[in-house]
Amino acid sequence: MRRFKGLIGTSLFVSLVAVALVVAQSQGRAPGGEWRYFGGDKGYTRYSALDQINRDNVKNLRIAWRRPAVSEKFTQTFPDVRPTAYLRATPILIDGVLYTQDAHGLVIAIDSETGRTIWEQQTLSAAREEANGNPTRGVDYWRGGTGNVERRIFAIRGEYLYAVNAESGKPVPGFGDQGRTSLHFQDHPLAARFADSTGPLVVGNVVIVTGNTGGAGDGGNRKEAAPEDVRAFDAESGRHLWTFHVVPRVGEFGHDTWGNESWRIAGDLGAWNPMTADEELGLVYIPLTSPTAAWYGGWRPGDNLFANTLVALDVKTGRRVWHFQTVHHDLWDFDNIGPPMLGDITVNGRRIKAVMQANKAAFLFVLDRTNGQPVWPIEERPVPQSTVPGEHSSPTQPIPTRPAGFALQGITDDDLIDYTPELKARAREIAKDYVMGPVYTPPSVPSDEPGGTKGTLVQPGAWGSANWNTGAFDPETAIYYAISQTMGPANRSVRKQTLPGATMDYADVITAAGGGRGGPPGDGPAGRGGPSGPPQVSQAPPSTLDAISIDGLPIVKGPYGRITAINLNTGNQAWTAANGDGPRYHPLLRGLNLPPLGIPNRPAPLLTKTLLFLGEGSNAVSGTSDLDWTWGKKFRAYDKASGRVIWEMELPSGTTAGPMTYMLRGKQYIVVSVGARDHPAEYVALALP
Repeated sequence: MRRFKGLIGTSLFVSLVAVALVVAQSQGRAPGGEWRYFGGDKGYTRYSALDQINRDNVKNLRIAWRRPAVSEKFTQTFPDVRPTAYLRATPILIDGVLYTQDAHGLVIAIDSETGRTIWEQQTLSAAREEANGNPTRGVDYWRGGTGNVERRIFAIRGEYLYAVNAESGKPVPGFGDQGRTSLHFQDHPLAARFADSTGPLVVGNVVIVTGNTGGAGDGGNRKEAAPEDVRAFDAESGRHLWTFHVVPRVGEFGHDTWGNESWRIAGDLGAWNPMTADEELGLVYIPLTSPTAAWYGGWRPGDNLFANTLVALDVKTGRRVWHFQTVHHDLWDFDNIGPPMLGDITVNGRRIKAVMQANKAAFLFVLDRTNGQPVWPIEERPVPQSTVPGEHSSPTQPIPTRPAGFALQGITDDDLIDYTPELKARAREIAKDYVMGPVYTPPSVPSDEPGGTKGTLVQPGAWGSANWNTGAFDPETAIYYAISQTMGPANRSVRKQTLPGATMDYADVITAAGGGRGGPPGDGPAGRGGPSGPPQVSQAPPSTLDAISIDGLPIVKGPYGRITAINLNTGNQAWTAANGDGPRYHPLLRGLNLPPLGIPNRPAPLLTKTLLFLGEGSNAVSGTSDLDWTWGKKFRAYDKASGRVIWEMELPSGTTAGPMTYMLRGKQYIVVSVGARDHPAEYVALALP
C-alpha cells in the first residue's frame, strides 16, 4: 500500500510539473532559469520566479563579470568611429548561452558564466558603415527546420532583418539574400530610410517587425510622412507574409477617421515600443503611437485611427482582431508607450486574460486581451477644447475609472513646487504666463497682447510620464509596477508657420521643458556623486529647461521619478515610492532635509520572486537633461511587497536597458546594460559569492 501511495505521489508530481510547463509555455514564460525574450517572455512581464537572490542575501551581490559592448575589431579598424553609449539591448538566455547585440548592433553570443565572447555576428563587409550600426532592445530566437533542430537568432540592424546561425554567428544562407531581408518601405511615395529601436518578435514560424522610417515628422513642422506599417516574414525563408496598414487605406476599417483625405500623407505613427504576443490565442499586440506633427492636427480632422491605438492582430494573417484607441486626435504626443504586458488577473471572482497598456499620459488601460473589452469601465469624458484656428480637437477622451493615473496629470497651483515659500512664489510667477489645466488641456497660440499667455503648460511633458521602460507584472500577485517620471511641464504653443519648407499653417514652436541628448561617451558632463556622500548638484545652464524651471528645479513638486505598485485584481494602488534622491541636494533645497525626490529618467525594472530591481537611468538615454541629478549609477533592490529599499550598489555607469536574470549551474545571475556619455557601453553581471 505504501508503495502504491508513493507511485500516486510520483505520478501526481510528474503531472503537476507537466501542467506547470504547459502553463508557463502558454503564457510565453520559459520554464526553468532561462530568459527567452528580451522582456523575459512574449508577454513582456520582465518577471522571473528565481529566488536564489532574495531579501536576506541580496546585500551580498557582487560583480561576477563585466565586458565591453564595443567591438574591438571595429574600434581598431576605425578608431574615429564612436559607438553609442545608449546600449538599449537586453540579452536573452537560450540553452545556457546569452545572445544580444553590441553597441554597433551586431549580434553576439556570450558565455553566460564568464562573459567571454563565443562568437560575433559575421558582417557582409568590413566597411565603415558596418561599424556605425545601433542596437535595438534585443534579439529573438527560433528553433525549426527539419526535425525542429535548426536554431536561429533574429535581429534588426539598419534596414535589414537578419537571421544568424545560433551555433556559429554566420548568416543563414537560405534566409532572404545572404541571410538578411530588406525592411525598406517600398510601397509609399513618402517612404524614408527604415529604422528600428525595438527588435523583432518571433511567434511560431512568423517574425514580426514594426520600426519607423526615420522620417519627416520631426519638430512638429511637417505633416507628410510614411506610415510605419507592421509587417511579418517567414522565419525559414525571409519571405514577406503580410502587412498591416497603420493608416487605413481606401476600403479598410478606420479609413473614414482621417478627414480631408489626410490619410494620403499622414504617417510617422508606428510602434517604437516592444510588441507582445499570446501564442495560445495566436495574437500579437501592437502599441501604436502618435501621428505626424502630434501637437497640431488641423489638417487631419477625425479620431485618426490607428494612431494612439492598441491593435491585436492575427499572427498568421495580420488581420485586425480588435483595437482600442487610448487618445483621439492626439495633440500632446501621448503615445502608447511601454510594452502591452500580458497576464491573468482575477476581478470579482472572474479570471481574465488581461493586457495592460500604459501611455505617456500616465494612464494604464487594462483590457481583456481576447476581445479588447475594458476590465473596468473606461469613460469618454469631456476635455478642454482647442482655441487654435483650424484645429478640430476631440470633444472627449477615454479615461479609465480604474486604475487611477500613476503620475501627475495636468497642472494646477497646488502642483507647483512649494518646498519653500520663495520657490512657490517663483513658480507662480512663471506659471501665470501660461494656460494651465487638467490632462488633455490642448496647445494654444501665444499672444503678445496685455494679459496674453506664452502657451500651455502640459503635464505629462515631452517624454511622457511613462515610456519604453514602464511596467513589470507579477503573475503570482497580479501586481503591476509602473515606473514613471515627472520632469515637465512642457510648453505646447503653436503659431503661424514661417519656417522654410514647412507644410502646415501652424506648427509647434516650443516642444518641452527638459531637453537633452543621448550620445557616445565624452559628449556630456562627467561628475557623479560617490557612495560616500551626496552627489554634487549643479544649477542648470539657462537653456537646459527652456526657462520652465527655477535654476534647474522643475516648477512642479516631486517625486520626479517614482514606482507605483497597482493591484490589478482590485484596480487599486498598493504603494508608491520615489526612485533615487533626485534634486534634494540642489542649492535651493539645502538644509531642508527632504525625503528622496526621485530621478526623472527611464530605468527599466526586473521582478523576481521577492524583489524589484531598478537602476537610475543614464545620460546616454535619449532626452536626458544635462542636469546631473537626472540620472545616476545606483542599482537598487526594493521589497516588491512594500517598496522599501533593501539594498543598493553603484554600478560602473548608469543603466540603459532592462536588466535580466537567469540560473546557470546552480547560480543565479543578473545582467545589466550600462553606459554614459563619458563611459562606453558595457554588460555587467551580478551574482552572490
